[in-house]
Amino acid sequence: MIMHVITNYAANAGAETMLSRLLRATDDRGFVVSLIDVSDRNRLLAGDGVQVEQLGIRSPGRAVTAVVDLAQLIARENPRAILCWMYHAMVAGTLAQRLSRKSVPVFWNVRQSAEDLAALSASTRVALAISRRLSHLPAGIIYNSSRSLDLHRRLGFCHRNVEVIPNGFDAVADPPPISRTRQVLGIAARFHPQKDYETFFQAAALLSARRPDVRFTAVGAGLHQDNAVVREMLVASGLPAASIKLQGEMDDMDAFYRSIDVLVLSSRTEGFPNVVAEAMSYGKPVVTTDVGDAAAIVGETGVVVRPGDAQALAAGMSRMLDLTSADYAALSRAARQRIGEHFSLTQVAGRYHRFLECSQAAAQGAPTSRVFG
Repeated sequence: MIMHVITNYAANAGAETMLSRLLRATDDRGFVVSLIDVSDRNRLLAGDGVQVEQLGIRSPGRAVTAVVDLAQLIARENPRAILCWMYHAMVAGTLAQRLSRKSVPVFWNVRQSAEDLAALSASTRVALAISRRLSHLPAGIIYNSSRSLDLHRRLGFCHRNVEVIPNGFDAVADPPPISRTRQVLGIAARFHPQKDYETFFQAAALLSARRPDVRFTAVGAGLHQDNAVVREMLVASGLPAASIKLQGEMDDMDAFYRSIDVLVLSSRTEGFPNVVAEAMSYGKPVVTTDVGDAAAIVGETGVVVRPGDAQALAAGMSRMLDLTSADYAALSRAARQRIGEHFSLTQVAGRYHRFLECSQAAAQGAPTSRVFG
């Protein structure tokens, strides 16, 4: 059994979604420990055979006792390996394993590229700093993007046994028909400085001034009219309120992807942006900033621009909308094909399996044995 330790399994973001997909794609019984909380959505996505525990960290004091609780869980469950997702969990899982006095190998799963440290919360920056000092302890480190590996190497992370494994995606069973009847550009990300909505709103305003028929839709936590910061940002950008639909956090992402013609990512920093690959799997071309491995995901099927450049982002969106119907259809088919060929969930789950299996065998000095299943 693999024990997965994750910072907050109540979040509806890339790491949590990928963990759920990985649990479904393997035969391993699975055991998830969330440092903070767990959502009903993620329990459902993980599947019936997966045990989920939450430690309820709400304060620094509780963080200390939670590490002790996690150590007791490790001692009780005696997993074959521990895979820690994101900085806080990497720190907690590593310390807890040592407290448990079990010889179980610990692996890290780094999900951020650390391109813009100023955009990280104070807590995350602290966890990152501690992780750097502890990075010689895990049996192996998985990065979900090549950019992330390079940046963490520069930060001083140990790179004794590392692997880049991208996120994986199921094929869309019933892809939407290719259509250009509407000109809808969508963005899907929580309202956070890392996502740089200020640049997106400014770019949308520039495009809207030239093409009043274009419509925008934005989904993600915090994206609603009740958010005063969002309202102020929209007013400052000059984007007409009638041109954009703010939908807040959305559970039905299938409906979102089917409703748009082009996906936009305006982030200042990313690791492996799931929304880019997800949109492409629906046949939706992407305009993205050059962050994390976004450019590697898109390849020749979309447009990549500099982060923080509203003019460049607006030009990229305009370029997509200027495509002929035939060119748009060809790009749509190429996007779907690229995800199927390079980022299928089956391929990615297999790579996790092989890395953990071989790393564990090497650490034990024994012949390779199956980790998943």
